[in-house]
Amino acid sequence: MSNQNRLQVVPAKFQNVVFAFFFSCLMTLVVSAITTLRNLGFDDATFAKWMAAFFSSWPVTFPTVLVVAPIVRRLSSKLVKPASPEQHEG
Repeated sequence: MSNQNRLQVVPAKFQNVVFAFFFSCLMTLVVSAITTLRNLGFDDATFAKWMAAFFSSWPVTFPTVLVVAPIVRRLSSKLVKPASPEQHEG
């Protein structure tokens, strides 16, 4: 069994949930880090403050991404031209 197959453990029907989980985690980590550093500065307790900000924000971010992502996909598909057949070949 290849390493790629070993990682594929979640059924395809849950792809949107897996996407929302990772996207919301990464975005919340970045935004909470920037906000924590800008508002409180850097000191010995910065990491703890950052994690507190992350864990209080992520429970809001995750379900928000689950709800908002399909809307954003529909909006962006209305703005983006479909790829021509030549673009798919190359």
